[in-house]
Amino acid sequence: MAKLNVVLYEPEIPANTGNIGRTCVATDTKLHLIEPLGFRLGEKEIRRAGMDYWKDLDVETYLNWEDFCLKNPSALLYFATTKGQRVYTDVSFEPDCYLVFGKESAGIPEELLVEHPSHCIRIPMAGETRSLNLSNSVAVVLYEALRQNQFSHMTLKGSLHHMSWRE
Repeated sequence: MAKLNVVLYEPEIPANTGNIGRTCVATDTKLHLIEPLGFRLGEKEIRRAGMDYWKDLDVETYLNWEDFCLKNPSALLYFATTKGQRVYTDVSFEPDCYLVFGKESAGIPEELLVEHPSHCIRIPMAGETRSLNLSNSVAVVLYEALRQNQFSHMTLKGSLHHMSWRE
């Protein structure tokens, strides 16, 4: 079965990665971590943010971007960046695409964005806001990709979609 993928390019903050890992477990999404990481994977901050879900996470680490590309040669990539011309809701996400997010302090390197201009997407923001928190950005884009694919491999617990707000 096709599976969405989240790629973190050199993440720096363990709590963000832990939160993203938990979201990936909850959505049956694979997490790809591109080194160098700004922390050790065993740090208590990751375990705390990911809680007891980290052991269930489908995660793979890579030495660098080249290693990731070598091991995923046919990956259809979407780069989340404030420099993207297309809003993330204007993209049709394939059920096995890779959603790439950059490190907290600098985002995705410009050279990668220049190589893939039509696959750069952004989340609209008001005013002079530079960016959203990384784990929030992942959740926003990932859930749109899941929605577009009818949450194909997820159960809708509680059947909220059948309830009226007045019930």
